[in-house]
Amino acid sequence: MFKKMIKWFKDKLFNNQNKLRISDLNVKNHTVMINKQHYFLAKAMVTDIPEILEIEKKVYNGNTPWSSEAFISEFQRMTDRYYLVIRYHDKLVAFAGCSFNDKKIRLSCYQCGSRPGFSKPRFGVFFLITKIIKKARQMEFKSMSLEVRISNFHAQRLYEDLGFKKKRYQESLL
Repeated sequence: MFKKMIKWFKDKLFNNQNKLRISDLNVKNHTVMINKQHYFLAKAMVTDIPEILEIEKKVYNGNTPWSSEAFISEFQRMTDRYYLVIRYHDKLVAFAGCSFNDKKIRLSCYQCGSRPGFSKPRFGVFFLITKIIKKARQMEFKSMSLEVRISNFHAQRLYEDLGFKKKRYQESLL
């Protein structure tokens, strides 16, 4: 009887923590102003995956580092993943994703990109990374890292503009 009561209590406590985390990572879809233009900010959904893959194909010369199944798996992780998208006139122009590590109190941003050829694509990623940093600080995370290819000088410069410092092929801040 006592073991059942302990199990019930742990299950209740764990579920409450999950509910709190899901609430922390919830995004209210809304219009934002970036560089005097109206954009739509939203939490990434499975229906965004084809456009995300389309952007990745353009960024990675016809390849996609992740499959649609990988993105679906990521989006299903409600308590430790945070993916945002920005749309302009209903077209996905930028996305960013990260994971939260509660044990290390660290956030890792490993997915972001913007539609090539879109005017000022850098602003979308810059805006999303800024939102992720704000969320990490709100949740009292102590550090953040960004993965970036060695050859991607534009992204490295963007992250430096955000205040990140190079650290063994990763960027670090917070």
